[in-house]
Parts: sequence; structure tokens; C-alpha cells
Amino acid sequence: MPRAGSSGTFNSLLTVGFWLPLQRCYHTRDTSSPAVEANKKTHSTTEARMSSQFSLLKARRFGPFFATQFLGAFNDNLFKNALLVLLTFQAAQWTTLKPELLANLAAGIFILPFFLFSATSGQLADKVDRARLARTVKVLEIGIVLVAGTGFWLHSLNVLLGALFLLGLHSTLFGPVKYAILPQHLAEDELVGGNALVEAGTFVAILLGTLVGGLLAGMEGGKAWISAGCLLTALAGYATSRRIPSAPAPEPGLRINPNPITETWRNIGFARENRTVFLSILGISWFWLLGALLLAQFPAYAKNVLGGTESSVTLLLGTFTLGIGTGSLLCERLSAKQVEIGLVPFGSIGLTVFCLDLAFVTPAGSSGAPLGILPLLATGGTLHVLADLFAIGLFGGFFIVPLYALMQIRSSLNHRARIIAANNIVNALFMVVGALVAAGLLLYGLSIPALFGIAALFNAIVAVYIYTLVPEFLLRFVIWMLVHSVYRLEKRDTERIPLEGAAVLVCNHVSYVDSLVIAAASRRPIRFVINERFFAMPLLHSLLKAGRAIPFNARDAAGFPDSRTLADIRSALDAGELIALFPEGDITADGDLRNFQPWLSEILDGAPVPVIPVAVSGLWGSVFSRHAENGPRRLTGLRPMRAVGVTVGMPMPAKQATPDGLAQGVLALRGETR
Repeated sequence: MPRAGSSGTFNSLLTVGFWLPLQRCYHTRDTSSPAVEANKKTHSTTEARMSSQFSLLKARRFGPFFATQFLGAFNDNLFKNALLVLLTFQAAQWTTLKPELLANLAAGIFILPFFLFSATSGQLADKVDRARLARTVKVLEIGIVLVAGTGFWLHSLNVLLGALFLLGLHSTLFGPVKYAILPQHLAEDELVGGNALVEAGTFVAILLGTLVGGLLAGMEGGKAWISAGCLLTALAGYATSRRIPSAPAPEPGLRINPNPITETWRNIGFARENRTVFLSILGISWFWLLGALLLAQFPAYAKNVLGGTESSVTLLLGTFTLGIGTGSLLCERLSAKQVEIGLVPFGSIGLTVFCLDLAFVTPAGSSGAPLGILPLLATGGTLHVLADLFAIGLFGGFFIVPLYALMQIRSSLNHRARIIAANNIVNALFMVVGALVAAGLLLYGLSIPALFGIAALFNAIVAVYIYTLVPEFLLRFVIWMLVHSVYRLEKRDTERIPLEGAAVLVCNHVSYVDSLVIAAASRRPIRFVINERFFAMPLLHSLLKAGRAIPFNARDAAGFPDSRTLADIRSALDAGELIALFPEGDITADGDLRNFQPWLSEILDGAPVPVIPVAVSGLWGSVFSRHAENGPRRLTGLRPMRAVGVTVGMPMPAKQATPDGLAQGVLALRGETR
């Protein structure tokens, strides 16, 4: 029978990744419009098979959009970091409020438009050509920059905070466009690379914006330079937006509902239609709360804890954003151009560990004049702080890219922009709560490092709760770790596994981890049929349930499946799921392919779905194979980064799939390597 092992700027927060998709649902694809699908097919033989994600920058369907969002992120951060630095280090010239409270007040003002206008922006992005809407938003940005310049000229904090509110409006309008347009212009196997470039580019823009904003804020006559720099950047962003190819609206006849309350509730309803998307929104919102809480404290942390000058704020934010950019670009390599949610637990673990370590770092600080960058770097503890910030950003990047791609794939085409708008609203609510809690704790005397520690502990609690609620995350994490730390996986023709619809995979059985290796090679979840006795083992029971494995029960000594097993398999196939069988009945004892059992025909009988042969190679002789069941051989199987292969054959109709024919097909795919 079958068996297996088993800035001180808040714009940066608006690009931080999505947390909490469910693996069990991500295989369902959204159906794009014929025009969009035709556009993707046009590039399928050229750009869709690019050897590097950076090649997308040369494509008109991506390059101008990338430049537009890059310049927008740069401009937001130039203005907001300059403003926050001025308010932190020259607070007495502007207001009597404490800098710590000003930072959190600025966060709330920037977030407010998400409550007021997200519902409208989502409707607009589903009704109007998204490229045209992007150009309109860039025109608005030019006007906002002029308002900000007026605020600097009048030395009016109220006008500057008004400009900050308008920048929030700018981000509110551009958010649905940004995340809805990529699936229209990119093929599915380009989404991870495209999102990686967008996220890395955004954080490079944040880094450059914070650097320039901080430098201009410290210059004599810096207010004029800030205004001029923002205006030139806005003009350049409008110029690049004019080259974005048309992105037709999915619902051009949509009637705009001007009531933000009823439309917000309606948008949330669209998200709730898909459990994956709705739970993703809740998880995303928690992460945004955490990110807002951390980033809002950077200016005061640089001044009061590290004892640095204005430039030290830029150093902290630059290190953090550089980490996120690095993590984002690494994602395509780590996920092999597919949506790999196994990176999500990896990212959350790193966030908790390094955020907690940051809370316990004790910089020497300065009791005298504020320190510039070089003296600050020579101070004890500073490099430790920077290493923690880089690591926090790095692990943040590991889950930003795959979860953005998953959100785009799983959202319904007709409602995608409005679902993103609903996500923005819930995110904003959580961020406001986080800002208020942080301000309250600081007001009552809690130190900033202690606040970081509390944030890390709560992140760990939330993560444990989520992985208890959704164990698929941990299962996928185990799979990802296995194939990236123990084995070197080589995939051949895995695109033959359909991205949607029912199918049966028929596989050879070499080791106890065959199912994990096959699952790692597949772009969609697989429900493996596993001998029922493994479900009686406590640890394996949890893993098998998490992977939604189907218990195999025999009705007779010949091993034929009983009615419950057949009913479970047929039910899964009727639901359009992907099933995997090991027809040898047991793991090979000598590395050779055993005969496929006759019960395979009974399972395939009456199942009008494609049957796909799959061959696993390279696992014989490994520590998880029966070759290694005695002591000396087990030692020889401990070879790290062993090359293992998964080769997929051509699908065939179930009526033509006989046990002997499938066995010959699997053997031909496997070749000489066992």
C-alpha cells in the first residue's frame, strides 16, 4: 500500500509584505480577460522565459511601471524623512510637542486617507485603465509637492502636515494600481521575479530618499532644496508613467459608490469570499502594526539611545531598507520562481529573533554632543544594532515577495483592486492602533528598546497562534528547508503538472521523504495517498493532517482500497485537486522499481482526469532510503546537498493508463539514477 515520509518614513510600511496565505487554496488561478491572456501569451516564448529577473527591466510592460513606482517611493521618502528629521532635531522651532509624539502623530496623519479613500481608490482601479490612473496619480503628486513647498515657505507645520495627509492620499490611490497591474502584464512564473524587483527597487528608493532627505534637511536653506528635489522627482515620475502600457479595467461599467462606509464593508465582503485572502489580510495587518511601531521610533532611537545626529536616522533606515531589498532579491533564487510560502515562517522566525536581540543591545551612547556617523560607528554596540536592523529587513524581505505574488494570484480578477483596497483599510486600522499603543507606552515611561522587546514577544505569540491555526505553513517550511539544506533539487518538465484542475500523479517510491521532495517541485499543493498506519503516529499524524493527506485503507489481503479510500480520492478529484499515488505499495528495498500494484486500475477507473507519471531520482542511498537502514550505510547516506531529481512525464487519459504502462513510463523518466 502507498506510504511516504512526510525614513523614519511610513511609505516604507506600505510596501511591506503580505502575511498569512493558506497553502491549501493557492492552486486556484484567477481567470484573466482574453486581452490580458493574449498579451501574456505573446511574451511566453521570449520574455516569460528570461534567465534573470533583471531582464524584466528592459521590457516596456514592466520597466516604465518600475521606474514610476521607484520615483514615487523616492519622492515620498525624500519629503517625509526630511520633515521628520526637522521635527525631531528642530522641534522647538515648529511645536512644543515631544519628537516621539510628533513621529506617531505623523504616522496617524499619513494613514488617515486609507480609511477615507481606500474604498473609492479600489473602485477606480477596477473601473479605469490602470495605466491611465497611474498617470493621474502622478499629476496629483506634482500638486502635493507644490503644497509642501508652500508649507516650507510659510514655515507652517499645519500646511506641511496637510501635505503629508495628501501624500497618504497619493499612496492610497496608487496602492491598488500597483498591486493589480503586475498580474496583468506579467506571466505567472514572472510574478515572483517582478515582485522581487518592485520590492527591492522600492526599498532602494527608500534608502536613497532617506539619504537625500536627511542630507537636505541638514543643509542651510534645505527647505528650498527639499521642495525643488521633490518637484523634479514628481515631474520625472509623470514622464515615466506615460510609457506604462495600457492595463484595461476589468469592470469599466462599474458604478462608483461614493459612500466610504458601505463600500468599505462591500470590499471586505469581496475579500471574505476567499478564506485565503481574508486571513491573509488579517495577518498582513498584524505585520503592518509591527512595522509601523518599529519604524516610527527610529528618529528618537537614533537621538536618545544612540546619541547620534540627524544623519544617524538615515543610517538606521538605510541599513533596514538595504536588508529588505537584499531579502527581496534573494527570494526568486530561494523560491525557484514559484510562490513559496515556506519562506513565510522562515521570515517570521528571523523577525522575532533579531527584533528581540535589538531590544537587548546596549549601545554606549553619548553623554556629550551628538555624534556624527563615523564617531557613532566607532561607539560600542552600534555595529550590533545595524546588524540586527539589516537582519530584520532581510527576513522581512523573505516573506514580502512570495506573499505579494500569492495575493495577486489568489485575488479575483474583477475584484482584485477592491480587495487590495479592503486590505489597505484593515492594515491602516491596525497601524493606527499600533501607533496609539506605542505613543501611550512611551508617554508612561517605557523605553524604546523595551518597546522593541514587547513587539518581538507579541510577534512570536501571533506567529505561534497562526501556525497552530494554519499548520500548512510549518509543513511547507519543513519541505522548503529539506530541499534547500539537505538536498539540491533538480526539476525537469514540472510545468506538465497542471496549475488547476484535477489530476493524478503516479510516482516511484525510493525513500521516506519522496512526498516532500515531490511537493517541493510542484507549483501547487498535492494530496498524497498514505498508508493509514502512519496516521496513528502522533507527530506524523499532525504533519499528514496539515498536508491534507488521504488515508489508504485496504479492504482485503491483496491491498485493494476500501470504499472510504475510494470515496476520499474521488471527492478530492471532483473538487479539482491534485492527487499523488505510490503504486509500488512500499518503499523499494534495493533501489529498483517494483511492479505497480493492480489496485491502481481500480483507483483510476471512473476518474476521467489526466494521469501523470513522475519519477524521483537520486534518493537511493540517502539517509532516508532503505539502503541506509543499517548503521554503516546510514553514515554513507549523510551527504549534504545531495542532487535529487523530479522528472514529470506527459499526461495521459485515465482509460489508457495501465499499471504496467505507467511503470514503464516512470522507469524511462528515472533513467539509470536511482
